[in-house]
Amino acid sequence: MSKQKIPYKIYLNEDEMPKNWYNVRADMKVKPAPLVNPGTLQPMSAADLAPVFCDELIAQELDNDTRLVPIPEEILGFYKMYRPSPLVRAYCLEEKLQTPAHIYYKFEGNNTSGSHKLNSAIAQAYYAKKQGLKGVTTETGAGQWGTALSMACAYLGLDCKVYMVKVSYEQKPFRREVMRTYGATVTPSPSMETNVGRKILAEHPGTTGSLGCAISEAVEVATSNPGYRYVLGSVLNQVLLHQSVIGLETKIALDKYGIVPDIIIGWARSSGASAITASSPWSRPPAPASPAAGLPTTSATPA
Repeated sequence: MSKQKIPYKIYLNEDEMPKNWYNVRADMKVKPAPLVNPGTLQPMSAADLAPVFCDELIAQELDNDTRLVPIPEEILGFYKMYRPSPLVRAYCLEEKLQTPAHIYYKFEGNNTSGSHKLNSAIAQAYYAKKQGLKGVTTETGAGQWGTALSMACAYLGLDCKVYMVKVSYEQKPFRREVMRTYGATVTPSPSMETNVGRKILAEHPGTTGSLGCAISEAVEVATSNPGYRYVLGSVLNQVLLHQSVIGLETKIALDKYGIVPDIIIGWARSSGASAITASSPWSRPPAPASPAAGLPTTSATPA
C-alpha cells in the first residue's frame, strides 16, 4: 500500500476511532516522579487531591499501571461530533520547500472550540457530572482551554467558572464572549472575588495578571464552594491520557497506508502534553498492530 497515492486528507471512519485512551506511563520502565504535597513533602495521595479534583480524575492522575483506559460511550459520542480529525499530507509545503521528505500533520482545529483542548475538556466535565457536582472552575490564558471547557460544560449542563488572565481578557474579547455565550462566568484575574486575588491586587495594583494567579483563584473558589472541583487543560497525567487519542488516530491512519514515520514532531508550548501525546504510540518497538487501540500488541518498556 506504500505505493498507493496518498490523499491530501486521510480520514478514518467513526468505527476506526480508538476505543481506549493510552496511558504511556504503564509502559515506562522509569516512572515519572510523583506529585509532592508541599506541606508534608511526601507523594500526594488521593485524599490529598480530593478537595481539588474529581474522584475519577484523581484515579487517572495516580495510575501508573493501567495501559489502556476505556473511553466512556458518552465521551465517544461527543468525540464523533468532530473526530476522527484529519491527517493531512502537506503536498504544497513539500513543493515549496523542494524537499524529498513526506510531511504530514494532524489537524485538531475542526471543532467549535478551535483546538485539541476539547479532547480533555469533555472528559473532565463528564467525570464531574458523573460525580454529581454542580460545576467546575478553571483558569485560561489566551482562552483556548476556557472555550473548550465552556463548550463541554454547556453540553453536560454544568456550571463553569473561568478566571482569565487580565491582559488576555482585555486583548481577546472574542474568546471571552464565546465562553460567555456557552454560559460560563468569565472573570479577569486577579479579581476582587477571592482572597488571593485581593492580596495580589493590594501588593501589585497595576498587574496584568498571570496564569499562576488565575490558577490560584480558580483553586480557591473550587475548594471553598461545595459541589465544585478544579479542572486543568495541561500539565497533568490525566490530560496526557485524554489527549492520547490524537497520536492513536494518527498511527491508525498511517498504518492504513503502510507509512512508518522517521521523525515525529510535537510542539512543547508549556507542559509538553501535545508533544508527548503525538509521539507516545510510537514509544514501543514495532509489532503487529492492534486496530482497536492503534498500538503494538507486544510488551516493552520504553524509558
